Amino acid sequence: MIQLYPWFLIIMNGITEGKIMEDKIEKIGRSTIQHGKSNNRIYLLKLNPADSQMIVPELDNLAKKEGYTKIVTKIHTEALPHFISAGYIMEAYIPRFYNGNTDCVLASRFLDKKREQSPKGQLQPFFKLFDSVNGSNHLNGLEDYQIRKLNELDAVAVTEVFKQVFETYPFPVHKPEYILKTMQSKSALYYGVWDGDRLIGVSTAETDFENKNAEMTDFAVLPEYRGKQLASHLLALMESDVKAAGIKTAYTIARLSQPGMNKTFMKAAYNYSGTLVNNTNIGGSIESMNIFYKHL
Repeated sequence: MIQLYPWFLIIMNGITEGKIMEDKIEKIGRSTIQHGKSNNRIYLLKLNPADSQMIVPELDNLAKKEGYTKIVTKIHTEALPHFISAGYIMEAYIPRFYNGNTDCVLASRFLDKKREQSPKGQLQPFFKLFDSVNGSNHLNGLEDYQIRKLNELDAVAVTEVFKQVFETYPFPVHKPEYILKTMQSKSALYYGVWDGDRLIGVSTAETDFENKNAEMTDFAVLPEYRGKQLASHLLALMESDVKAAGIKTAYTIARLSQPGMNKTFMKAAYNYSGTLVNNTNIGGSIESMNIFYKHL
């Protein structure tokens, strides 16, 4: 049975011109899912092992009821056979994801042939990036800017940056109340770069202290400040902080269409492990996303 997940119910949204589409976070059994028309998918965010068998038909029934074209799951490797037998394919993986020991698999089922089509036109240039990235990740100084962890007083400034950078996003980062709630719950640590009193770059570490992993995400730098390695500086600070807090594995879900962010993670010694095809509504359309990981 699907149960409403407390405070996230009404604030998961994607924004397009003059139109708001809500994605919800809910419970199936003891597991957590996100679903909605914005991404036109179900995302199994956290699978409780006790739900491994029952959740597969539940996801299928919900997808058929709502007309979703993709189900993507983030699961322990032990649960993978249940999903493979139901028509799922493995799109990516993250070794030692859970407590630095057990591997994670991102397995998906496509319910529409068009959505399953591989973005070959973007994948070929992406693979060429590996030849252009050397092992050095030298960072220039930030003499003209200040970089620090953000707090609740910065919530409005954070949303203003996100509004300027992302036309749509899979989570409601355009809303100060969402930023505040994630800050207060300690589920997300926010970092920013300042030019005087102007916030010009933001990133987030979404932390799972129970399983000792963190997603390095929500990188947003104002257009006029790009090309200054600000994302790399933010990533370095986040890595240092979460490692000190006991996080063992960092990962990211990066837009295939954005070579700059992919290079940022390559230069920081992250490993590429797969692409989630036509996965996320970001920047105004459904895009494919690359998975990178690093053991801290």
